[in-house]
Amino acid sequence: MSSFLAHLPTNPALYLVGLPTVFLIAMSKGAFGGGLAILGVPLLSFVMSPLDAAITVAPLVAFMDLFAIGSFGPKTWSKKDLAWILPALVVGIGLGYIFFTRVNPHLVAACIGGVTLLFTAYWFLFGRRVKAAHMALSPFLAAAAGIATGFTTFVAHSGGPPVNMYLLKRGLDKSVYTGTNLAIFMLGNFIKLVPYGVLAYAKPSTWIAALVLAPAAPFGVWLGVHLHRRIEQNVLYFWCYLLLAGAAAKLLFDAVRALLG
Repeated sequence: MSSFLAHLPTNPALYLVGLPTVFLIAMSKGAFGGGLAILGVPLLSFVMSPLDAAITVAPLVAFMDLFAIGSFGPKTWSKKDLAWILPALVVGIGLGYIFFTRVNPHLVAACIGGVTLLFTAYWFLFGRRVKAAHMALSPFLAAAAGIATGFTTFVAHSGGPPVNMYLLKRGLDKSVYTGTNLAIFMLGNFIKLVPYGVLAYAKPSTWIAALVLAPAAPFGVWLGVHLHRRIEQNVLYFWCYLLLAGAAAKLLFDAVRALLG
């Protein structure tokens, strides 16, 4: 108990920045199955180091999944897509962990961010003017999205753009889209707890920070689910593409800045 109190954050800025950040990420989890976890590290980096922020976000997003799964269970999952995405996701997480110190993940992130921005720009310019196309299941694209998502979700909690780009193109029902997204990141988030747990062993303050910020998670998920049920599918897709573009732009900006820095 004394050890816990010794590491209890006393900086008011952590709560002022951290609680709204966790609430926002959780709300996107409930509404879209994910999407804004990419903002966690940049925002929390205002009050802690980027590494500490990444470790803090890891258990929080896994915690959110426990609340969101009640509203988007297996009946809302596109299992034929998951059959190809999930194994590839595990491979991508493994690659992110193994090669993190051997390759430059920022170059990969920059490529993914650039391609995703082109994809979203095409949709905003042309995609909304024509009847939505429902792309058939593509094992190759599903696996490629899974690997890219696994890699980027490990290195920066930013796995949304690759898999969202594939799932949005599939034209799934909004609840199936959200449920499938949730299933993907639920697996990824719990797998990531192992390597991030190793990193956090020497930084107990990060897990305590996650603990004190955790109460914002269930309220954010609840509001997100509430919004999901009241938003029409075409409106939901508009916001999904908008969030996808924002996440991709942030991913590209951070990656280019890191490469040039």
